[in-house]
Amino acid sequence: VVGLPKCGNLQGMNTLKDALALDAADPLHKLRSLFSLPSELIYLDGNSLGALPTATAQRVAQTVTQEWGQGLIRSWNSAGWIDMPQRVGDKIAPLIGAHAGEVVCADSTSVNLFKLLSAAILIAARAYSISSNGLNNDRKYLISERSNFPTDLYIAQSLCAQHGLTLRLIDEASQLDGALDNDVAVMLLTHVHYRTGAMHDMGALTAKAHAVGALAVWDLSHSAGAVPVDVHAAQADMAVGCGYKYLNGGPGAPAFMWVHPRHVNACVQPLSGWMGHAAPFDFLPDYTPAQGISHFLCGTPSVIGMAALDCGLDTLEAAQSLGGMAALRKKSLALTDLFRELIEQRCAGMGLRCITPPAPQQRGSQLSYVCEQNGYAVMQALIARGVIGDFRAGADGDILRFGFAPLYVRFVDVWNAVEHLHQVLVSEQWREARFNTRKAVT
Repeated sequence: VVGLPKCGNLQGMNTLKDALALDAADPLHKLRSLFSLPSELIYLDGNSLGALPTATAQRVAQTVTQEWGQGLIRSWNSAGWIDMPQRVGDKIAPLIGAHAGEVVCADSTSVNLFKLLSAAILIAARAYSISSNGLNNDRKYLISERSNFPTDLYIAQSLCAQHGLTLRLIDEASQLDGALDNDVAVMLLTHVHYRTGAMHDMGALTAKAHAVGALAVWDLSHSAGAVPVDVHAAQADMAVGCGYKYLNGGPGAPAFMWVHPRHVNACVQPLSGWMGHAAPFDFLPDYTPAQGISHFLCGTPSVIGMAALDCGLDTLEAAQSLGGMAALRKKSLALTDLFRELIEQRCAGMGLRCITPPAPQQRGSQLSYVCEQNGYAVMQALIARGVIGDFRAGADGDILRFGFAPLYVRFVDVWNAVEHLHQVLVSEQWREARFNTRKAVT
């Protein structure tokens, strides 16, 4: 990306003037105009909920007032509602290294993960444990990280109970060498860790799983649209991800699923709803799965939610002529490098410790800091100043998370955000009572 400094080459760029110069040289700067962002806010929470694209309100209004209001049920055909899960999935495919026809959008991340893990467990059982009496799964474990996003662990716990498996949890990726053995059926990992921002080597860890005959299922919720992903190059088996973070699909946007072609038609989908049927409008009494990824559909698609997600994906498509994911990734690294350096300069000795790995290949598009103060209150004080990040509690301390969506975050946002954080800590503004009352969503 012409005009942006290389990662690790930001020394001395610590003034507001320097940040403004970086923005002026940023070839991606015009993409910010694709979003409806309040001018007074610094939004560093796109890793939790992406910003609203300017086109979304009109598109959703059209879906509601014209396609639904005027077209009514005819819009399943005339407006193409029936094909939206596949069409929107095809927009996501290049963001994760998948091919056309391999990705489908539907349901939530949790529901889709249930489908994929169930299918993976049964594939493992068939591949390694067929006896004269049918399936007799002697692979005893599903392996994941203890600090994985809770919904992933909850779904895994549920499926382990149903299939007679044990959930084996590791504390860090380095423990996989000892934990992956011939008793493991499935490895479930999140590519970019939601709390720390650390990024796994998908190819290397998938290879380790395959070496012992286990399947590799990946959660791409904090990766898709933020970092380059290539599920085919990594030889992953299955992947799931949400639509409302870096894909900018709006709160509760439909999630997506991908299954490698070597598995997709052999999978048994546990939620055999009518939209996954080979001929849903023949209304047959017995279930026959559709071919390909479409048989992972279940119920009627959320048309309004899918329309909003479609607009969110348009913002990523707009980046293609400017270098695509490679350009977005380079800017993301420059933003996070600048933030880290400014924190070291302006907030040294103020009780902040970065837990996101510094190496570019080991981090996503966020930075996480353990805060020795009351982390929740510090973040609330920042939000009151118009700097929106988020807070996560954990056994290793209060964590302040800052997400850097390169489609719309500017270098001047980074500079101003750190300055506000400095002022909150120096003035101890976070001690005010109004910042110490927990809200339902933290």
